[in-house]
Amino acid sequence: MRKSILVLLAAVSAQGFSQTVYEKSEVLIPMRDGVKLFTSIYTPKDSPKAAPFMLQRTPYSCAPYGPTRLKTAFGPDGTYGAEGYIFVTQDVRGRYMSEGEFKWMTPYLPKKKPGQTDESTDTYDTIEWLLKNVPKNNGRVGIYGTSFPGHYAAQALIDPHPALVAASPQAPMADNWLGDDMHHNGAFYLPHAMNFIAGFGKVRQGPTTNYGPRVFSHDTNDGYQFFLKMGPLKNALTQYNMNQIPLWKEWVSHPNYDEYWATQNVPQHLKKADKVAVLLVGGWFDAEDLQGPLAIHQAIERFTPRNNTSIVMGPWYHGSWNGGPGNSLYDIAWTTRTGEDFRNQLQRPFFRKYLWQDADATIPEAQVFDAGADVWRSFGQWPPKAAKRLSLYLEDDRTLSAGRRTLRPGFREYVSDPASPVPNSATTTVGMARSYMLEDQRFVASRPDVLTYESPVLGSDLTLAGPLKASLFVSTTGTDADFVVKLIDVFPNDYSVASPRGADVKMGGYQMMVRGEPMRARFRKSWSKPIPFVPGKVEKVEFSMPDVCHTFRKGHRFMVQIHSTWFPLMDRNPQTFVPNIFEASAEDFKAATHRVFSGGSTASRLQVTVLP
Repeated sequence: MRKSILVLLAAVSAQGFSQTVYEKSEVLIPMRDGVKLFTSIYTPKDSPKAAPFMLQRTPYSCAPYGPTRLKTAFGPDGTYGAEGYIFVTQDVRGRYMSEGEFKWMTPYLPKKKPGQTDESTDTYDTIEWLLKNVPKNNGRVGIYGTSFPGHYAAQALIDPHPALVAASPQAPMADNWLGDDMHHNGAFYLPHAMNFIAGFGKVRQGPTTNYGPRVFSHDTNDGYQFFLKMGPLKNALTQYNMNQIPLWKEWVSHPNYDEYWATQNVPQHLKKADKVAVLLVGGWFDAEDLQGPLAIHQAIERFTPRNNTSIVMGPWYHGSWNGGPGNSLYDIAWTTRTGEDFRNQLQRPFFRKYLWQDADATIPEAQVFDAGADVWRSFGQWPPKAAKRLSLYLEDDRTLSAGRRTLRPGFREYVSDPASPVPNSATTTVGMARSYMLEDQRFVASRPDVLTYESPVLGSDLTLAGPLKASLFVSTTGTDADFVVKLIDVFPNDYSVASPRGADVKMGGYQMMVRGEPMRARFRKSWSKPIPFVPGKVEKVEFSMPDVCHTFRKGHRFMVQIHSTWFPLMDRNPQTFVPNIFEASAEDFKAATHRVFSGGSTASRLQVTVLP
């Protein structure tokens, strides 16, 4: 009871602060096609000098609504209220109280006709209106946001307004088919996609402040059993009311990387981002949008080498960098308070420098946290120029061989059964467990459908920094298959640093997943034109995995795991080739034997990048 009273008093105090310091206005800002976007503006009272704008555009509501109802947290981490910015939050087109039609990751239109719009024009028109209609502004605008709002911050960089001087896309979606949120290399991230879109994708009847409940409930905490019981993906339409969600029907009708998905890709358009100072932010253990900031940074570097862009990657889950100390995640603890470091030494000085011009923000090109060494690392470019490639070869005696393959060919095989898929987490949840990104993998290591390869004990520290690439030589008795590749840090048996979850967690021998990524192998030759396997034929399946920065310490081991189901994180492959897995029937799902080859000309490997 006492805690509840204290929370209530804190909220009342914050509300009182807002009323004392800010004047709130709610306006409908007209876009060039006549559609009006609902916008909340908080202007500081009695400000002694002109102030810059901090803008966030969101599909998640700019509540609270009403001129007398004020929010109590301001800026990226909620603590910017006393700094005198003009805070602007906008419902994007077609969401909540804004007019117009919402589109999923609205494609950019390079050659617009008069009156045509996209997210870059909506941002541009919003900034133009603010500059002309909000008094005592200093003519400088910063935009920020995490996840979908981060995507809109990235879209603002495509054709930026001259007054936009600072942008911080945080966990931005770059491509929802190749590596963010809904798909990874063609594999569908089932619970995340279905749970989210069951509420977010509901059709509204005109502007509203409330979309109501999602179209289905789980009625269980066991997501593994819930999604297994659902059966083929097409059953979601009839059993769980997903036929009420137009976006779901759009997605399932586009199983391949066709024009629908390709036009939503943001990085391809970032050719003017050098006009804005950019602070990209992401988490190494972000289960939703790890790939986005990395892909956007890579594109900006490629298109505009003289840009003013930095990337920060920390040991964080989705958005956690703006709350808490950042010194632990699930079972792993650090002495470094990474969240506080980011907020106080990087993010706040960044906005002060470019919006107020009263601070020095010395931010390297890449500021990344090494979770294995418990240290921040700074680089003049990412991936680091000094990093060298090293191949970890998978051997048929279950070992990993660094840099040198066995000449004698061999293989290991396993039976993959869609009726008994490999679980992705030991945590019971109906959603996408945050823990799965670095969770102890001992819970699946002994399964017969999981191949494990392990290195000798390391005699010295070895730091990986940069991209990973899996090159597998495989065959199957079926005509389709998925392959999941995991890179794992195996702790020594006498490891003594306790888990933040308590002494019951045995950290000796812990198998910490550093990176795991699936590949839907029907796309091994083309993302847009899937092809079946010929049973028994050996083929190469090669794919990129998201970057890492991780030191494998002396006394630790490298481990690689390979399997073909990862449930319910990703949907099940029938292992019988069908044109669209979203339309597969129960009889299409069949067990198959997969082989992973080693040695000689068919030496499977994981290519890593190592710092000298």
